[in-house]
Amino acid sequence: MSGVGPIGGGGGIQQILAMRQQILDRSQILKDVHQATQSGAPAALVQPQGGGFGGALSNALQEVSDTQGRAEGLSAAYERGEVTDIAKVMLARQEAGVAFEATLQVRNRLLSAYQDIMRMGV
Repeated sequence: MSGVGPIGGGGGIQQILAMRQQILDRSQILKDVHQATQSGAPAALVQPQGGGFGGALSNALQEVSDTQGRAEGLSAAYERGEVTDIAKVMLARQEAGVAFEATLQVRNRLLSAYQDIMRMGV
């Protein structure tokens, strides 16, 4: 009776808990950055490690690519019979789909902002 349960077994719950912890960690980092900017910390300490907006965008695209790679790997492993937890495979595919859709929306917003700027009179 392994892997049978309402959320796909213990692995699914562990993944959800790990994702929750990542969200909490990122939230704490954002709070720390916000407090540092309000306390007048030097700008060099507040800068993201990736080098600003371009670095953040590059990191986000890399994470989406990694998520899609994991989903493809799990799908291929399921097709070969190596992974038997279909819920895990479907969750990974859904996560990759949501990540791609979010990336697509960001691209659309950036493109729209660029077009608005180009239409502005000088």
